[in-house]
Amino acid sequence: MTQPTSDSDRIALAFSGGLDTTVCVPILEEEYGFDEVVGVTVDVGQPEAEFDEAEATAAALDLEHHVIDAREAFAETCLDAVRANATYQGYPLGTALARPVIAQAILDTALENDCSALAHGCTGKGNDQLRFETVWRASDLDVIAPVRELGLTREAEQEYAAERDLPVEGGDGGAWSIDTNLWSRSVEGSDLEEPSYVPPEEIYDWTQPPEGGSELLEIEFQEGRPVALDGEELGAIDLIEQLNAVAGARGVGRTDLMEDRMLGLKVRENYEHPAATVLLNAHEALESLVLTKEERSFKAQIDHEWAEKAYEGLLAAPLVDALDGFIDSTQERVTGTVTIKLEGGQARPVGRESPYGVYSASAASFNTADVGGGIKQNDATGVAKYHGFQSRLAGQVIDEAETPEAAADGGVNDESGGN
Repeated sequence: MTQPTSDSDRIALAFSGGLDTTVCVPILEEEYGFDEVVGVTVDVGQPEAEFDEAEATAAALDLEHHVIDAREAFAETCLDAVRANATYQGYPLGTALARPVIAQAILDTALENDCSALAHGCTGKGNDQLRFETVWRASDLDVIAPVRELGLTREAEQEYAAERDLPVEGGDGGAWSIDTNLWSRSVEGSDLEEPSYVPPEEIYDWTQPPEGGSELLEIEFQEGRPVALDGEELGAIDLIEQLNAVAGARGVGRTDLMEDRMLGLKVRENYEHPAATVLLNAHEALESLVLTKEERSFKAQIDHEWAEKAYEGLLAAPLVDALDGFIDSTQERVTGTVTIKLEGGQARPVGRESPYGVYSASAASFNTADVGGGIKQNDATGVAKYHGFQSRLAGQVIDEAETPEAAADGGVNDESGGN
């Protein structure tokens, strides 16, 4: 297990207090030769119990421990994702958005505390190692990944923890592997790794089973960013937390899917994301009112690229700056209000209004004779004649090319000799 020792004497470790990061502390000291390990826990909206665990474990390890509040930065990133309608393979991005925020907070803390290296407890199979390191490797600090570099399995970590009497409860906090932040809650592992396994209700915490009844919410946007709920102006954190509670109680925001990771592995994931579902649905409804057809069509491509880079943890990439330029331009008119109906586990837009709506009720109405602006209904006759002309012509040409030539006598080609 021995690795070459480092010349550094202080290293900052992304620390949660769970099995992976707990075993990393003595490994970094004993196997990598660091004199001091600095644990850094970043708050992006996890449950309070997770911070209690991290602090208790750090105290038991006599570990220097820093807790950094990055909720505001993370919430703003989530609202950036709303403007970009950011989903990946059908679900709202959550963990992917949080990891670079966490990584940056850890890097800042490491620099402030004279650390010359950074470490995480990620394996070599997941996405998070890449999301952390794309931020860290932009610095001059060394990057160390003990679990990946030593090829540690969960069983090996449990044995290591037991041998050294480390403060972990058998290395297992439950049947499921759960990651929670302000925007989403992911559940994986154990029986959920089997695609045919039907998850029990117990895996959910934010959402209730959809039941009878419905509820209307009014979401107000300013330049693509949600700013108020039911007429009350709210900051990003409060808005997200309130929507998680209200929409989650109506069963909104569950996703169960097979996800393609960056390394090519296909994994089964379960997510809860009530607020994200509501805000993304509302935002798209408002865009459908104020953007032209061409803008909506092209923005779908921009949004896809933005979400792909976000999934990869690369929101600082130059490409994203260019994508943001287009998104910023379109969002100047994404101002207005959307009414969302929560019912049956769904969050459906049922009303929208904006001073920038590219819409005319009189032009579209069946109760008015003409469109307006000098356009009459019968002007569409010429359009109707041309519409589909090329397809009709192609069909005619194909039919003529494939029809057998008529018999020389002009009659039916009948091999029986006729009547």
